[in-house]
Formats: sequence, structure tokens, C-alpha cells
Amino acid sequence: MHRNGPIGSGPPTACRSAHVQSSELRLTALSDLLWKERRLLDLLRFKLEEERLLLVAGNTEWLPRATHEIELVLDALGAAELERAVWVAEVGAELGLGPQPTLAVLAAGAPAPWTELLRAHRQALRLAAHQVERASGTNQAILRQGVDDARQKVGVR
Repeated sequence: MHRNGPIGSGPPTACRSAHVQSSELRLTALSDLLWKERRLLDLLRFKLEEERLLLVAGNTEWLPRATHEIELVLDALGAAELERAVWVAEVGAELGLGPQPTLAVLAAGAPAPWTELLRAHRQALRLAAHQVERASGTNQAILRQGVDDARQKVGVR
């Protein structure tokens, strides 16, 4: 036997080094995906703002197109969320955090500098999701008001 283990196994640090590189690559890929989700949420908020402006202006001609563009962004977000679930499961398992850790758990268990980066992603995603919810709620309220106004004009209650 070689002094570091069986012949050909290499020094123990080689395994640790490969593991660290693997973790780094997975964390980098996860971070890239989180950036993508952040950009998609920002785009969704923009598309909701476009829709709001059309609603306020009473310009219904472009509403179907605006709605379609929102649906495209939502589809892309759904795909990104599925991809994130896969990466989170892989990174979580590699870091010993279980198969489906939350982003907060992942951030807490990740090595530096990933802890702060993942926390920043989590905070930014939560803020972006809140902004999207608020914009969507505003649009829904405008639509409800428009339906109520139309009902009153035609005498339907």
C-alpha cells in the first residue's frame, strides 16, 4: 500500500480538492440561475407595468399581446424554478443539507463567500416577488374597476 492509501488513489487532499471544485461549480451554476430568475422577475414587473399603462389609458387593442408576453415570462420563470430545484437538491445533498433545502438553509450551510451571495440572492428574489405581487394586484384592481364600470353603464349589477 502507498502511504496515503491504495496505489493510484492519490493523496487525500486530491479528493477534497475535487469535492471543493465540484461544490464551487455547482454553487456558481446555482448563482447564475438565481441571477436569471432575478432578471425574469424584473422583466415580469416591467411587462405588468406595460399592461397597467394600457389599462389606465383604456387602450385595449394591445392587451392580448401584453398578456401573452406576461405568460411567456411566467413560462420562463416556471422553467427556471424547476431548474433551480434541481440545482438546489444537488448542492444541498453535496453540502449535507438534505435533498430540498430552502435557499435560506442553503445560504447558512454554504462556505464563504457563498453564504453572503446566496443571502443577497434570497433577499433580492423576495423583494422582486413582492414587487411583482403588488403590480399584479394593481392590475387586477384596475380590471375589476373596469368591469364594475362597464356593468353600471349597461345597467347590470
